Amino acid sequence: MATNIGMMDSAYFVGRSEILAWINSTLHLNLSKVEEACSGAVQCQLMDAVHPGMVPMHKVNFDAKSEYEMIQNYKVLQDVFNKLKITKHMEVNKLVKGRPLDNLEFMQWMKRYCDSVNGGAIHSYNALERREASKGGKEATKKGTQSQPSKGSGPAPRVQSNNNARRHVDPSASLTNQSAKTSRAVPFASSAYDEQITELKLSVDSLEKERDFYFSKLRDIEILCQSPEIQDLPIVGAIQKILYAADDDASVVAEAQAMLSRHQKEAELLSPIVEVPEERTSLDSQKRKSIINPEVDAAASTLSSPRQRILDASDVRSSGSSLMTY
Repeated sequence: MATNIGMMDSAYFVGRSEILAWINSTLHLNLSKVEEACSGAVQCQLMDAVHPGMVPMHKVNFDAKSEYEMIQNYKVLQDVFNKLKITKHMEVNKLVKGRPLDNLEFMQWMKRYCDSVNGGAIHSYNALERREASKGGKEATKKGTQSQPSKGSGPAPRVQSNNNARRHVDPSASLTNQSAKTSRAVPFASSAYDEQITELKLSVDSLEKERDFYFSKLRDIEILCQSPEIQDLPIVGAIQKILYAADDDASVVAEAQAMLSRHQKEAELLSPIVEVPEERTSLDSQKRKSIINPEVDAAASTLSSPRQRILDASDVRSSGSSLMTY
């Protein structure tokens, strides 16, 4: 059973026309826009359809106009979610304002959830009878059935006008026919304009959500750069230079890279460790050995035993030195 689904789930790629057809066929309504369900009453009845008797329909208000009345419907829906242990977050403040994108996403989630319950099959559910217990339910039912009787009444005047045309060609009748055609074309044009306006609203809402998403990411980076542990690092200074740059500054990235390279060169100059070639190291070691050897020999001569000195003296006498004769 789907309660929490990701934004890349296939449920969020269902179109508005499919969502509207599903709502109208399930609840016997005649909605033309998804945002017409912003009051929350439709969502409550959809939950009542998949979980019969779980929703107190007498508390649902299909005639809700103000945001306060709509919020009451969402409170009923939230109580149902709590009973069924559904952890779905509802952004009520956006839904009650009739924003097309938010209402479309929520109805897409509703369809996915209803399809996951009993395979989406709704048996023996009388939507009209259940809606009559709600406030404004009868009016919603009448609105849903208003468009049906008008379908069969159209051809009769056309036949009559054709018969009149056969009997007598009247200029006024032709003008009447033209005005009738124009009047029939106006609703189609207005519906096309409404659909275009809805598409533009959806596009604007999508762009606003994308803008807010990237702004929140940049704000998180800014807070991280202000941490005392890392705020003095060169890389942080370069990032802040990019964050706070003007919109028309195209060279900010190059300047940030120059800052990093300049700091790296300064660090190399101030480094106390200097690499020494191996040849110089070997020469220094040989010099130290030559300095140390005489000192060691002198110390050894002063520390030699008396016996060793007598032996050395005998060696000198045997060699014929006049210094050792008595």
